Amino acid sequence: MDNSTAAPNTPTQKDDPAPTHHTDHVNGDPKRGELRIYLGAAPGVGKTFAMLGEAHRRRERDTDVVVGLVETHGRAKTAELLDGLEVLPRRVLVHRGVEFTELDVPGMLARSPEVAVVDELAHTNAPGSRNAKRWEDVEELLAAGIDVLSTVNVQHLESLNDVVWRITGARQRETVPDEVVRRAEQVELVDITPEALRRRLAHGNVYAAHKIDAALGNYFRIGNLTALRELALLWVADQVDVALQRYRTEQRITDTWETRERLVVAITGGPESETLIRRGRRIAARAGADLMVVHVMRGDGLAGAPPEQVARSRKLTEDVGASFHSVVGDDVPTALLEFARGVNATQLVLGTSRRTRLARAFDEGIGAAVTRSSGQIDVHMVTHEAARRAQRWSLSRTALSPVRMVVGWALAVVLPVAVTWLGRAAPNLTFSTDEIGFFLATVVVALVGGLGPAVVAAVFGAGLLNYFFTEPLYSLSVNNPDNLVSLVAMVLVAVLVALVVDRAARLAIQAAQARTEAALLASYARTVLTSPRPLERLLEKVRENFGLDSVALLEQQGGGWHRVACSGPRPCAEPDEADVDVPVTAEVHLALRGRTLPAGDQRALEAAAGQALLALRQQRMAAETADAQRRAETTELRTALLSAVGHDLRTPLTSIKAAVGSLRATDLQLSEEDTAELLETAEVSVDRLAGLVDNLLDSSRLATGAVAPQLRPVGYDEAVARALAGIDSRDAVVVEVAEDLPGVLADVGLLERVVANVIDNALRHGGPQVAVRGSAHANAVELRVVDHGPGLPRDAADAVFAPFQRLGDRDNIPGVGLGLSVAKGFTEAMGGTITAEDTPGGGLTIVVSLPVAAGGSA
Repeated sequence: MDNSTAAPNTPTQKDDPAPTHHTDHVNGDPKRGELRIYLGAAPGVGKTFAMLGEAHRRRERDTDVVVGLVETHGRAKTAELLDGLEVLPRRVLVHRGVEFTELDVPGMLARSPEVAVVDELAHTNAPGSRNAKRWEDVEELLAAGIDVLSTVNVQHLESLNDVVWRITGARQRETVPDEVVRRAEQVELVDITPEALRRRLAHGNVYAAHKIDAALGNYFRIGNLTALRELALLWVADQVDVALQRYRTEQRITDTWETRERLVVAITGGPESETLIRRGRRIAARAGADLMVVHVMRGDGLAGAPPEQVARSRKLTEDVGASFHSVVGDDVPTALLEFARGVNATQLVLGTSRRTRLARAFDEGIGAAVTRSSGQIDVHMVTHEAARRAQRWSLSRTALSPVRMVVGWALAVVLPVAVTWLGRAAPNLTFSTDEIGFFLATVVVALVGGLGPAVVAAVFGAGLLNYFFTEPLYSLSVNNPDNLVSLVAMVLVAVLVALVVDRAARLAIQAAQARTEAALLASYARTVLTSPRPLERLLEKVRENFGLDSVALLEQQGGGWHRVACSGPRPCAEPDEADVDVPVTAEVHLALRGRTLPAGDQRALEAAAGQALLALRQQRMAAETADAQRRAETTELRTALLSAVGHDLRTPLTSIKAAVGSLRATDLQLSEEDTAELLETAEVSVDRLAGLVDNLLDSSRLATGAVAPQLRPVGYDEAVARALAGIDSRDAVVVEVAEDLPGVLADVGLLERVVANVIDNALRHGGPQVAVRGSAHANAVELRVVDHGPGLPRDAADAVFAPFQRLGDRDNIPGVGLGLSVAKGFTEAMGGTITAEDTPGGGLTIVVSLPVAAGGSA
């Protein structure tokens, strides 16, 4: 259909609004559209301008192009490019009284052009839209077979969003997944220098005039734009590299194409790995190359590298900004070269062989094999300390103890001499018996002293055997080939047995070290789990176990180091002061002072550091939990106080106000009886308020620990009489406290408040009559306040003393539930106890128990 007659910016009318999907003629399925994205480093670089230019070029080639949505942002030159293109009307949405316009996806699908122009791929659609994000709208168009032209800025890529935020200080809320952009068939970088973009901005071609100065001074600074431009260039370069790798894989190309420097460092997990990684980082930095570290599982005859060493190499790889990979293969040189060629590496870094000269005579080693077959890949051979140590290997290197070595050297001389003496002293023994004696002496020396003494004993014994027992006697010449075989056999037996003994000794040492480490780790774990102060106790154990002067756990806070916990004198204030620094995380270090520890202790120290971090987190979690619990209790107490006090303050205040208002009213003719009744009402309400305030003040004193009782002998009868004097319903109280009851050690005022609160609570909740009884038991005197009311619910004996608890209350009963709580606090402050019991036959009995005063009476 020819759209040349359509008016500019007006959608062309079609007879059939149904979408005409582009069809794959091979299998009849809808063919997915192609996505072309114009990527820019910042707003204003010309993405939309370039996109619309491409739309015009396709329109000139008679391609059906429709503009779905383009944001001109008031830029006149961008708006001019819309002339001559068909523009689809936008869909209008209303959200919270505000109108928004978005891409009309159904309308575009119904129009079904060959190419749709949709600006700002990362845009978030208004609420009520068909999709949450515009890139999801674009996915629908692509699925329908429509090609799409779109734009995106580098700051909107999900993987770079936080990087851009750190550079510019501006957080971008709208992002698009990198994978969406990577799936695009074409990504074109729209590039412009920072200086040119700033000139474009200053000329008013990007933002309105009132925004130019702020933009130039903030987001559009030279440094920001340079960094954003580099990010965009690198991202696009990575995509080009991925496309190149895909092409090489599809075409099965294995030759190295030196399009980009890539350096691979091969490590075995041995002690030289960290040296190779650091050296590789320096080589890569000088060459501007990407760095990859590959772990060779087998190499140089050393298999099964310690996991902790591999973990350290992995962490170092991440720290230097490289990627870590693993290679597994029976033929290590082949597997390594296949990996290097697979990633299109141009340089390869290897460590010099740790094999001895004798071993290299039988096997050239990985380095020589890789160098011989590397082809176009440059190979760097890096020397390291482990290789020099391997070449200094000697016969004296053994895992046996010094005592066994001394005994072994002595036996290497004594036993051959003893066998010679026995042979000469017993002339009837055959040559075979003498030969077996020397073999036995060699084996014994090998079992005791290891390789060095065993070889000496074998050579010395063979010489004695040849000199004293073979023809010609008393000569070292060898006429019989069998004697030469015996000599070689004795040396071989000595070497083989000594190697077995040495290996067994090494395994025994390793087993002992493992047991020690296991015991230490178990001890550290128990300390963390069971100790009341796990972190301090753990550090103290580490100091004791390793014989250190001090141990400190340091944490980086606010750009400096903070000592979280320590043990011992002169603890380190920062990692640089430590003799041994064990990083737990990037921010937490275990700093040890006292001596330099051997490498064999590293694993146990790392485990201890991990336990220290666990103890620190556990300690902080416990503190946070306690703090949260305190806040919750405070909130609960505050809520209960407001809930309880609100009603009980308002009621008497209302009564007082009503009474006083009636007394002051000039239009009311009150009799003397009415006046007296109103005054009595006001007085009762004031008394209730005074009691409430007293309880609140007492509760506050208890909470702050301000109660300091003055203890002296007091009689319960005296305390009950004083308490009843302030109670209106004292006629309902039956007192059964004998005057000769022993006195108690108490504060007179506090005891009076305790008794008054308990009796008042019983009168309000326990029925018409309350009994007060006293009795002595052993070294305590009990006061029982007995009521026959409804009693307490099951398992509520302890809750009745909690503040603001009114168990089973009715709404018309005054009080805030502080009476028994205050009574409990005062009683315990005087060294007594207060408990709740069920009254036989129903009801509640409160028992106040105080110690007997010295002398037995008040």
